[in-house]
Amino acid sequence: MEKKIALIPGDGIGPDVVAEAVNVLEVIAKKYGHKFEYQTVYAGGNAIDKFGKPLPEEQLEIAKNSDACLLGAVGGPKWDTLPSELRPERALLGLRGALKVYANLRPAVMWPQLKEACPLKDEIAGEGIDILIVRELTGGIYFGEKGKSEDGNVAWDTEKYSRPEIERILRMGFEFAKNRRKKVTLVDKANILVSSQLWRKIAEEIKVDFPDVELNYLYVDNASMQLVKNPRQFDVIVTSNMFGDILSDEASQITGSIGMLASASIGDGTGPGLYEPIHGSAPDIAGLDIANPLATILSAAMLLRYDFGLEKEASDIEKAVSAVLDDGWRCRDIAGSMLEECKKAGKLAGTKKMGQLVVSYLGRA
Repeated sequence: MEKKIALIPGDGIGPDVVAEAVNVLEVIAKKYGHKFEYQTVYAGGNAIDKFGKPLPEEQLEIAKNSDACLLGAVGGPKWDTLPSELRPERALLGLRGALKVYANLRPAVMWPQLKEACPLKDEIAGEGIDILIVRELTGGIYFGEKGKSEDGNVAWDTEKYSRPEIERILRMGFEFAKNRRKKVTLVDKANILVSSQLWRKIAEEIKVDFPDVELNYLYVDNASMQLVKNPRQFDVIVTSNMFGDILSDEASQITGSIGMLASASIGDGTGPGLYEPIHGSAPDIAGLDIANPLATILSAAMLLRYDFGLEKEASDIEKAVSAVLDDGWRCRDIAGSMLEECKKAGKLAGTKKMGQLVVSYLGRA
């Protein structure tokens, strides 16, 4: 198989972690006889510095003409004072809109080896947490009408959703639930928001097509509490753009570390998906060789699974990550209370070492 992958390293630790994911992809390519061609895309702060805008059209075209996109992270304090339309984060919205990736899949999984890093009590976390958050990605308040008054004292952002936008994301959530534990939780604010009431109306219509899947509802404030109180009640959470943005970050922390969670942004399959770790750019540790690359490596596994249909190859990467953790290796963010013990045992890995370990375990399989 020959495929083109657009690499979007971005800012901060983005280039550090993307480099390790590429090393892993190269091992997979060699092992299975594939050929991956890479082309770098400037987006975010580095594009602002080089081109004066967060997502130049010629850079976007590279991404659109690829078979899949692997993103590191964008943003940082350096660009915080820029007008909103020139902020690095506009690159993310531009990529998502242009690539027509309307669904963001964020698996919140507590790896059994990292139970010590989970901030929840054992009786709450139990034997593990496995939640899939399906977040609508190209509608809602992030893409709605926005503006401010001439005197700058009034500003607004509009939450707006159409039936097609809601229906396609709900159907995707039900399809995933059908092959998991058969439960969908729609998170909204239907007691206040008219747009949320439309979500519920359409969900009631769609559930008829999935008689084996249970559907329930939670207001977003209650859902945020329930994620901490009883996360094991959740299977698939389907929600809007803004609510999904917030809840998925909360879910990442209850599983141990944001540095372990991958994500996939996918559409109808006619264009490339966008794969990225859910952590930020962490510019304060960029280039220090201490960032955890596992979320990006696991995002590369999702890329192989969803865009290229390479299930065995994706599974190999996930098994290699699990084997590294089984062997006691930890980055700082996942060491938890075992940090000093890991240091003494020589099992504390930096960015490059952790990437090398995954490569090594892949070679043994």
